[in-house]
Amino acid sequence: MRMVTVGTRGSTLALAQTQWVVARLKEEWPDTDFRIQTISTKGDRNRGSLEAMAQKGDKGFWVKEIEDALLAKRIDIAVHSLKDLPTEQPEGLEVSSIPRRVDARDVLIGKEGMKRLADLPQGARVGTSSVRRKAFLRAYRPDLQVIDLRGNIDTRLAALAGNEYDAIILAAAGLIRTEMRHRIDEFVEPDIMLPAPGQGALALETRADDDLTIEVAYAIHDHTTDDRITAEREFLAGLGAGCMAPVGAHATVKGGLLTLEGWVGALDGGHVIRATTQGDPSECADLGAELATDMLDRGAQALIDAARS
Repeated sequence: MRMVTVGTRGSTLALAQTQWVVARLKEEWPDTDFRIQTISTKGDRNRGSLEAMAQKGDKGFWVKEIEDALLAKRIDIAVHSLKDLPTEQPEGLEVSSIPRRVDARDVLIGKEGMKRLADLPQGARVGTSSVRRKAFLRAYRPDLQVIDLRGNIDTRLAALAGNEYDAIILAAAGLIRTEMRHRIDEFVEPDIMLPAPGQGALALETRADDDLTIEVAYAIHDHTTDDRITAEREFLAGLGAGCMAPVGAHATVKGGLLTLEGWVGALDGGHVIRATTQGDPSECADLGAELATDMLDRGAQALIDAARS
């Protein structure tokens, strides 16, 4: 029986989504033995310094140690939250499979009487650690108090139970994958808050020359998700922005047409740029790059630079 070692971060969410991946792979390859190995990353060890690391150009704080293990052949497949994966990959590695995406939206969880973003009282205290969400919230509801909130899902839910926050914003995918969908009070629609590029999707990364493992990983690849994610990530790459930038993107495929929406905002919410493009899904990479060029022509670079500084 062949052994395949799957590497992941050790958080509750990372383990839940990796266990889901392994279960799907096992269905396709029942004669293969899959083993999960957890790996601590720089981001796990320095949660309070993520924005500072991003400003210094460190883009791989959630994935570098896992990719190092992959290159060193200590693991065979790396499972990442795709939104955490830099758009540029190390030499010798490739994303071999993108499974079907779950819900890409952000969600609100609030205290009694504060279950919808639009209905929050003036001055309500909303917790999030995301630069993108902060910018969106300040643009949509300048009256809200947007307060830093860090930690894993359980830590953030526990913080809501205290007195500092009236509501918090999280990714739907994390709650769905950890079987906490029942905690969601409102799905925030993309016309209000565009998700991060790649949010809700996973990436299975392998060594580029490991043909057998690539074949194993590709068994659960979803082509429509790949088209959507490619458009979103090409948009992000075209902007020269990273996962900590105030950038949102969301691609959908309907009726044989791919629609890509992009958003870049000032951290204070005072200025936003939003645009949409459409085309054939086979042109997903070009659509993402073209939308990025359009946004840059309209002044997006200044907003991204301001966020970095």
